[in-house]
Amino acid sequence: MIKKVLITFATVAVAAASAATYHVQLLEPSMVNGNELKAGEYKLEVNNDTAVFKSGRKTTEAKVKVESANEKFGATSFRYDRSSDGRLKLQEVRIGGSNTRIVFAN
Repeated sequence: MIKKVLITFATVAVAAASAATYHVQLLEPSMVNGNELKAGEYKLEVNNDTAVFKSGRKTTEAKVKVESANEKFGATSFRYDRSSDGRLKLQEVRIGGSNTRIVFAN
């Protein structure tokens, strides 16, 4: 019985460790997975290889890879690529106060 409880607890702990929620503010309209996100505040939920931007009832989902940098980031920052039509495509989010880097799939 104790082994079963410990295995269940370990499974829940691993699942919780792989999920994270951040509050971010986009200063520019940004393309994520073919969808345009307006400038504004978003809740960014990351679970394994999926990120979900939430603002009110609207959600946008994208595949990501979570990486660890060698140093902590001083502030949350964004890395963009400009598409041929001039739109800003979100490439990466660096989470301030952590060494977490969220890299968006192409």
